[in-house]
Amino acid sequence: MAKSAEAFRTISEAANELDVPQHVLRHWEEVFGQVRPMRRAGGRRYYRPLDIDLLRGVRVLLYDQRYTTKGVQKIFKDEGVRYVSELGRRAAAGEAIDIRPVIAEEIGAQAIAPPANGAERAPSDSGAAATGAPALAPDVTRALKALLARLELVQDALDEATLALEAVAPDDAGGAFDEDD
Repeated sequence: MAKSAEAFRTISEAANELDVPQHVLRHWEEVFGQVRPMRRAGGRRYYRPLDIDLLRGVRVLLYDQRYTTKGVQKIFKDEGVRYVSELGRRAAAGEAIDIRPVIAEEIGAQAIAPPANGAERAPSDSGAAATGAPALAPDVTRALKALLARLELVQDALDEATLALEAVAPDDAGGAFDEDD
């Protein structure tokens, strides 16, 4: 019986799903601080659906879009975790992956082609200017990025609270994430 989409994955299950070796996932944890699977007693890793989306996004950037590790770190810094996770969700859904700055996407800008040689991308502010989209004021951009960072912290806290509640009161079948809801 296959696990539901909401079930936690062990490192071997995550590696199989992403078609990468387990040591690559461990390496990505070291290189990309944003990748933080839950760890239970004994240090065993459990990957939440959010972690799988993030890892899938990293895989898309490294393997499909041919970014370097430093290029992906820059994308995390410039665009945030949500952007990389969204790439992973789109890849899982079989949608075309369109690499462009999140801010430009949200204001309806046209797509920016990814670099052909795997070079690092320009910061998102210049991406909006390159598409002819109106540029946001620097203070608005900073405020939006700060708000996004706070929302990501809130999401992390909600995830941890959910895990704590499940640890205290798991359902009879061995965990709320093992069955379809």
